[in-house]
Amino acid sequence: MSMTESGSWTSTVDCRAMADWIASKRTCVLLTHTKPDGDALGSTLALARAINLIHRTSGAVSAAECWYGAPMPEWAPTLMGQTKCRTIEFGQPVPGAFDPEAVVICDTGAWGQLEPFREFIEERLERTAIIDHHLQGDAEIADHRLLDTSAAAVTQPVAEVCRLLLGVGSPAELPVDIATPLYTGLATDTGWFRHSNVDARVMRLAADLLEAGVEHTSLMELIEQRDRASRLRLMHRALGTLEIVEDKHCAIMSLTTADFREAGAAPGESGGFVDIPRTVPTIRVTALLTEQEDAQGVFTKVSMRSKPTGWDGQDPVDVNQVCQKLGGGGHARASGARIRAPLAEAKEQLIKALP
Repeated sequence: MSMTESGSWTSTVDCRAMADWIASKRTCVLLTHTKPDGDALGSTLALARAINLIHRTSGAVSAAECWYGAPMPEWAPTLMGQTKCRTIEFGQPVPGAFDPEAVVICDTGAWGQLEPFREFIEERLERTAIIDHHLQGDAEIADHRLLDTSAAAVTQPVAEVCRLLLGVGSPAELPVDIATPLYTGLATDTGWFRHSNVDARVMRLAADLLEAGVEHTSLMELIEQRDRASRLRLMHRALGTLEIVEDKHCAIMSLTTADFREAGAAPGESGGFVDIPRTVPTIRVTALLTEQEDAQGVFTKVSMRSKPTGWDGQDPVDVNQVCQKLGGGGHARASGARIRAPLAEAKEQLIKALP
C-alpha cells in the first residue's frame, strides 16, 4: 500500500457515490496517463459519453471532454469518433479557457504519469476524482477515489459507474458507443482474454458488452491488425538485444531512440514486445527497456511482465514489487517504472532489483 501525506491509497467512495458525484457536476474533463492505451482511452471515452448522454437527456449543455497526453495509438481517432477530445503534445500547455466543475482521472493516480496535466490538476484538487485499478498511486491527488485493484481493467469499475449514471439494469443495456470503448479497455488489458488477470468477472462483463452490440472482430482488426512494416523492423531490433539472465529466469530486451528513428517507428509501436519472450517455458519474468527523452534529459522506461506460476512450480514473481524498488509500480503481473538513467545503467538496476 502506498502512503502519501493525505492518506493511504484506498477507495473513499463506491461506484454509486462516484456516479452521484459526477452527475452533480455540469462540466467535466476526463484525464488519463500519458501515452494512453486501450484501457485509458476506453475508460475515459465511455465515461465522457455517459456524462454527455445524461446531460442531453436532462436538457443541460453537454460539456464532458477528454484530454490526452501524446503520443496516441494510430487507431485512437477511430475509437474517439465524434467525442470531444484534445491531444496535448509534448511541451504544449493545456487549454486555458475551460475551467470544469469536475476533473476525473481514469487508469492512473500517479503524478509521474500525469506530468502534462500536473499544474492544471494541482489548481483543482478539491474537484478531482480518480477511478483506477493499480496497486499504487498518490492519494493527495483526489479525495474522491474509486479503486478496484482486483479488476483486470479500469473499464470494469467505469462500466458500473456508466450503468448507474444511465440508470440501466445491466451493462448489456448500455448504448453501443459506450459499450465499445469499455470492451476495448477490457480486451486490451487482458491481452484479448489471454492473460492471467482474466476471471469470471471479466468474462461476464465481456459477454454483457457483446450483447450490447460490440463488434469483437472489428475491434480486433482495428487495434491488433494494423501493424506497419516499421513495427516489424523495430521488433527485429528488440529481439536482437534479447538477454537471458539465467539465475533470475528473466528475459530483457532494449530499444534506443536510434532504434525507433532507424526503424521509422513511432513511440507506441513497441507495444506487446515485452510479452514475446514469455513463450519460453523457463522464462518467468520479461522486461522491455526503452530509452526516451524529456525536458530533463534521457531516461529509461521499464515495462515488466511475469507468469502467474513458475515453469518449475516456483512462486510467481511480483513485478509490482520489483518496479517499486525502481520508483514505479502497477500490478503483480504487469508493472512499469521510469529510471532517470541511460539504458545500460537502468538494466543493471533492474537486474539487481529482481528476486
